[in-house]
This record gives sequence, structure tokens and C-alpha cells, in this order.
Amino acid sequence: MTTLKDKTIIITGASRGIGRAIALRCARDGANLVLAAKSAEPHPKLPGTIHSVAREVEEAGGTALAIQVDVRNDEQVREMVQRAADHFGGIDALINNAGAIKLTGVEHTELKRFDLMHQINTRAVLSCSQAALPWLKQSDSAHIINLSPPLNLDPKWFAQYAPYTLTKYGMSMLTIGMAAEFQRYRIAVNSLWPQTLIATAAIEFEAGNAAALNRARKPEIMADAAYEILITQGCTLTGQHLIDEALLRQRGVTDFEAYRHNPEAREELMNDLFL
Repeated sequence: MTTLKDKTIIITGASRGIGRAIALRCARDGANLVLAAKSAEPHPKLPGTIHSVAREVEEAGGTALAIQVDVRNDEQVREMVQRAADHFGGIDALINNAGAIKLTGVEHTELKRFDLMHQINTRAVLSCSQAALPWLKQSDSAHIINLSPPLNLDPKWFAQYAPYTLTKYGMSMLTIGMAAEFQRYRIAVNSLWPQTLIATAAIEFEAGNAAALNRARKPEIMADAAYEILITQGCTLTGQHLIDEALLRQRGVTDFEAYRHNPEAREELMNDLFL
């Protein structure tokens, strides 16, 4: 059976939420996790830092390297990737999970906020992928996973928050382009997106409120889906915009109740954006 033992995986935005959950899932296989994020000090509202996740990774059976990095800074990105490769002897996967969100329309989105979303969402995928590429070429099972949605051109996904939509669709378009460009190197490139809301700080503080968590699933469903992508060999799964639930059903999962954030909640789960 394929496992991730001794595989080296870089995860951006790994200090909490989906990034943390993916790190812990991979750690259970004995993977090497490079935890790359800005959060090196505790935040009063948002628990979790790269160092706290590093301890959890070690406890789960993996090996951790915590590196503070701003994915907007190309020099920091290159240094992070070099440190990771030097420390573990190579790189097998890159998960572009870091993200920024502001659900406002063109009229009310400050340009500096758009620049932030563009730099952390779209541009960071380009920067991190370029930096990791020399080592991914050397891996016998290389993957890039972008946390971005399927391309849905229904105007309703543009009417209220076109600036955010643009930056997330930019990631998804890079998935298509990189999958085709890197196929000759046998590097699989896919996007992964949740079917439902995921209980993260982005949902609680930006895209909804605490009540929305009753209609959300835990980040672990995205972690399990990412794991399924990472153990897929031979570049047989590439260039796809995958949905967590659909992929897990294809891989034999039938019970999704365990993923509900609040098992006592009676509300119906809410679909995520762009679906």
C-alpha cells in the first residue's frame, strides 16, 4: 500500500485550519512536513502557530520543520524551499494553502486589499511552484495541490465579490497550465476545494459568523481528500479541479457524518462558494 512515509511535503498557511489538518494527516504516515506560514506567535483570536503545529506533527508520527515565511516575499519563499530541501534531502509535494479573503465587490474593495489577495492567492502559487520545481522534478511521486475552486462562470460568483473570485480563479487557471506544462516532468498538479463550508477562521470572521459553523464540516475532510491525491502514483491524476466529497466517494468513503463540525447541529450543511 502506498504511504507518505519519508515524503517531504511543504504546506503554506500551515499554522491552523486546513493546512494544519493536512499536516497532521500526512504525519500519521511518517511524512516530513515543512510548515510554512506567517504565524510564529500566538494570535489572541486565532489559536495555532507553526511551532504548535510542529509539536503536533511530531506527536502524530511525522517530522516537522517550521519556517516562518511571507509568501508575498519571493526571497523568503526561495529561502524556505532551499532550507526544506537541504534539511530533508528533497521535496515531493507542495500544497498552496495560504489564502486571503475579502467578500466585497469592485466598488468597495480597496486596491491594497485586492493586491493582498492577488499576492497571497494567485501570485504565491506561481512563486512557490517555481521555487519548488527543481526538487519536484527529482521526486518519483511529485504533486502540487492548490486550494482553489472549479471554474464556474455564473455571474452570481462575480456580482458581489469579483476581486476575490478573480484571485481564486487565477489559482485554478494556474492548475490547468502547470498540469499541462509539468506533465513532461511527471509532476501532478490539481486543485482541491470543499463541497461544504469548512470550519475555519475565514468562515467565522470573514465569510460568515460563528453560527455558520453549524453548517460546516471539519477541516479533516479536506485533509483526507488531500491525502488521497498525494498517494496517487504515476501522474495519473492531474489537471483536475477536485471536490473533497466527490473524490472521497470515488475512493470508497460512504459515511460523512463524522466530518460535521457540530454533530449536534440540525441545520443543513451549506455548500461552499463557486459550487
